Amino acid sequence: MKIGFFTDTYFPQVSGVSTSIRTLKQELEARGHEVFIFTTTDPNVREVEERIIRMPSIPFISFKERRVVVRGMLYAYYVAKDLELDIIHTHTEFGLGLLGKHVAKAMEIPCVHTYHTMYEDYLHYIANGKLIRPVHVKQLSKMYTAHLSGIICPSQRVVDKLEEYHISAPKYIIPTGIDVSKFKPVSSERKQEVKDRYDITDDQLFLLSISRISYEKNIQTILNGMPEVIKALPHVRLLVVGDGPYKKELEKQATELGILEHVTFAGEIPNEDISPFYQAADIFVSASDSETQGLTYTEAMAANTRVVAKGNDYLDPLFDDLSLGVTYKENEDFAEALIDYVAGSYETNEALIKRKLYEISSTAFGERVETFYHESILYYQIHQEDEETTDDDGLSSLRIFKK
Repeated sequence: MKIGFFTDTYFPQVSGVSTSIRTLKQELEARGHEVFIFTTTDPNVREVEERIIRMPSIPFISFKERRVVVRGMLYAYYVAKDLELDIIHTHTEFGLGLLGKHVAKAMEIPCVHTYHTMYEDYLHYIANGKLIRPVHVKQLSKMYTAHLSGIICPSQRVVDKLEEYHISAPKYIIPTGIDVSKFKPVSSERKQEVKDRYDITDDQLFLLSISRISYEKNIQTILNGMPEVIKALPHVRLLVVGDGPYKKELEKQATELGILEHVTFAGEIPNEDISPFYQAADIFVSASDSETQGLTYTEAMAANTRVVAKGNDYLDPLFDDLSLGVTYKENEDFAEALIDYVAGSYETNEALIKRKLYEISSTAFGERVETFYHESILYYQIHQEDEETTDDDGLSSLRIFKK
């Protein structure tokens, strides 16, 4: 099968979406498929990449580390046509996603989509949330998903939101998998290197947070709970790994709370170097409100690091055994949940861990998406005759491609 991914975000831009796309590409290719990525140009690209087609782009106004395509529509169509793609898989509802939909329509092949981002969690980035409202997200999502042959939802939370939007396209829950082999045990020396680097001693309780440092990741809740945690567990240390627009605010918050002796901001760590951090830590902590899936949680699990995190429809079933971790409901519950969890004693369930690791593996991810493609192609074939000749998304189809 020849598959075209259309995405505004890909490496060297670092994000969960980029990681998910690369993982899926590698797994599908391992299963004998050909995957071509249509994405934006990036000034940080250092070499020509095989099967990566880059469209001219510029930085997005309010989010300059992300880019938007500005031209190359006809070029993308002719490349896709020459490649004889069988299916198009879009990973954004904007620029390249819209282009992918139109290319699929012009080529008369199915188009499927992964709904990666809960946009209602990010409206504050655009005119402080005063310009675009949740109702606008609903309208745009409905327009974009019209005539899709299938939607991958990384979690039940996404399904529920799309149902709330009254989106009728077939929905499949397929969490993004990870390469669990990257998180196999490392030497005690490598773990000690991490601790030495940040002056964390063996007798201290090492808490780890890894994420982009933005408001919706809710690291401020972790910091707010730290005074209570420190009172109960004076030997605690929190390492905050990542970078982003909210870092200065968090550093200021930590100063005002008087917890700087217990909190260190490590900055961004390259993904290929992150495994020893998970394995050196005692507990991975998170209070994020914006996760549709959360690769850091599954990475922690793969590294055999226990988790204390704010629960949701995705995480609650994932950490359904105390040997893996625990979830809590409200922001103010973090400190108590952590303290109680540390006080407990939980035996490792090897059979459970083995099953969970397969469920979160990139291998299972590739298998599920391959099945999803076959079912989406069948859906397209059955419903093709029922499709209207005009787009419901308010945009004209690319009939110019066929001239």
